[in-house]
Amino acid sequence: MPPTSDGRTGTDGAARFFASSRVVIVAGKGGVGKTTVTAALALAAARVGLAPLVVELEGKSGLASMFGVDDLDYAEAELAAADPEAGTGAVQARTLTPDEALIEYLNDNGLKRLSKRLVSSGVVDMVSTAVPGLRDIIVLGKVKQIEQTMRKGDGDDAPDVVIIDAPAAGHAITFLRSAHGLVDAVRVGPIRAQALDVQAMLTDATRVQVVLVTLPEETPVNELVETAYSLEDEVGVSLGPVVVNGLYPEIDGLDVDPKAAAKAAGTRLRAGEATALADAATFRLHRTALQREQVERLAERLPLHPIRLPFLFDAELDPEGLSILADAVLDGLADLPQVEP
Repeated sequence: MPPTSDGRTGTDGAARFFASSRVVIVAGKGGVGKTTVTAALALAAARVGLAPLVVELEGKSGLASMFGVDDLDYAEAELAAADPEAGTGAVQARTLTPDEALIEYLNDNGLKRLSKRLVSSGVVDMVSTAVPGLRDIIVLGKVKQIEQTMRKGDGDDAPDVVIIDAPAAGHAITFLRSAHGLVDAVRVGPIRAQALDVQAMLTDATRVQVVLVTLPEETPVNELVETAYSLEDEVGVSLGPVVVNGLYPEIDGLDVDPKAAAKAAGTRLRAGEATALADAATFRLHRTALQREQVERLAERLPLHPIRLPFLFDAELDPEGLSILADAVLDGLADLPQVEP
């Protein structure tokens, strides 16, 4: 399905972004909202008429609950239905684990009897310990298989873009470096061939790009910058926009004295309210000043296109909140620079 634009804010930039590579890998330090950003990207892709597939790698992440559906498993499940009248695509999702990917690989190659026996006996864990990076290559090999199906245009069910909720930043580097390590360690055989294929996929900007996520705080920003340079230098992947998550909205008038504001509004404050309001305003001003400083520092150290997502004052993200974030993604991609071919 080709990218479309229907005049909604950001759809042209979003269509260009999602058309620029077939696989988007979302990575970031634990706790920065990486899974939330993955879900928002998927919903944004659907809103420009694409059919995204979300791939979750780290077990139960709460991604399904953001769409109001049950937990995911290895089989594809629909998170959001397509709406032809609105021009939106369906959002599909699945988990992807090394054991299940290996079973599928062996089954596809005529080794069905052997596959479950190997996994249940713990052989996979033993081999993966002896061969570092093997589990990651099994998973990335499945991603490569999905991407090849998309590239060849095989079947009407092939997604338009795959969005991967990757491991947290530290593991993300080793996860994406696994192909390079196995190419160096294994000289012959199917493992080396798989590693070479995965390496070719990861270093092709038309096939894979990485979107890094951070909070507007010093430590997450530092780690994101370090991760960005490591991924470019050690893995050779293409970096897409950088997402700054959890931004408090700016509020005018917080520097006004509460008593003066109440008087101007023709009302009175009860005992203690002026102090509480002043303290809250001071906290909010301090918070927004800090986040401005970190956003500016990130822009100086990492010149990537920014997508800024608001902080949502909810205990858990529900479909309504996710919709707000998807709109913010589209807004953030509205002015995405067009790269000349």
